[in-house]
Amino acid sequence: MTDPQYHVVAATSEIAEGGQLFVELDGEEILLCRHDGKYFAVSYYCSHAAFPLEGGPMDDGCISCPYHGATFDLATGRAEAPPAWEDIKTYAVRVEDSTVAISVD
Repeated sequence: MTDPQYHVVAATSEIAEGGQLFVELDGEEILLCRHDGKYFAVSYYCSHAAFPLEGGPMDDGCISCPYHGATFDLATGRAEAPPAWEDIKTYAVRVEDSTVAISVD
């Protein structure tokens, strides 16, 4: 098995604490989030109704859909609160120096 390939998508200075950034990488639409000093990359869309998660509040390691309130764990993508029952995809994130990189492998 080969190591995942990471792609630099942002400078750390581009995402303030509590910030979010839309990223399109290899045909995947991703929401890059900074929460509690860590970076997370999750599917851009909620699994409930395929609305964007961008702008959703982040609290206790989770992001909530700004439209219907479904909540997902930022680290695992696990659906934590209805109306969503399906998990969302997560992506590996690597921070080196002043850059943030994501792997879609």
